Amino acid sequence: MNGIHKLNLLQFGLIYLLLIVVLAIMKKRGINQSKLLIVASVRMTVQLVLAGLALTYIFQNPHPAFTVMYLVLMTGFAIYTALSRNRGINRNFKITVAVSLAASGLAMVAFFILAVVGVNFFNAQYTIPISGMIMGNAMTGVSLGLKTFNQSICESRAKIETLTGIGAKPKRILSPIVNSALETALLPTMNSMLGMGVISLPGMMTGQILSGTLPTTAILYQIAIIIAICAVTCLSVFCSLYFGAQTLYNKRGQFFI
Repeated sequence: MNGIHKLNLLQFGLIYLLLIVVLAIMKKRGINQSKLLIVASVRMTVQLVLAGLALTYIFQNPHPAFTVMYLVLMTGFAIYTALSRNRGINRNFKITVAVSLAASGLAMVAFFILAVVGVNFFNAQYTIPISGMIMGNAMTGVSLGLKTFNQSICESRAKIETLTGIGAKPKRILSPIVNSALETALLPTMNSMLGMGVISLPGMMTGQILSGTLPTTAILYQIAIIIAICAVTCLSVFCSLYFGAQTLYNKRGQFFI
């Protein structure tokens, strides 16, 4: 199989014309998010260009320290992004989310690299891109789970006060809210799994095929990474919400919401 066809700057620049279509539709329909789209597009471009330059240097100058530094930066940014989208939680809840996201994500990365792929953990060619997929999806899941949890808490405030007044245990009151938020966070991943291979060819598989990898090998990697993503999303969201919910009340069963 041939290697991937390289794009020149002119060919690459054509893709930005599609943003004009999006902006035109948004303006026509009165959707006031044009600034956000432009900022997001510019930010995405800058971040990916910088990531590309950094990865090129790391791959050409392999060293365990570079891999560790990139993982730390990636994990820290994932935690920051997840928490910045959910500012209305207390300090202990934030610490719980940070620990849950970092521990679940890094443990899944280590398992995938060492057990499933079977290469050195500090092999940047495998560890960094796989970590990006795992940590990125964990971050998205936690953000969605926290948003759903916070909305449910706000909507159920009167119900929570009533149940507390009749002696219901806080853990029992919050358990259905945690379960609902966890389900919401898992749905996007499970829905994508349902149509994978028929409706869509996922990114990792597509990238490997374009680079010349045999489709059968690409399929094995894609199945493995999707299952890992599902597992890390479940673990990170569950730990964040289950243990985070316990910071909303004290030992006497009094809520701080």
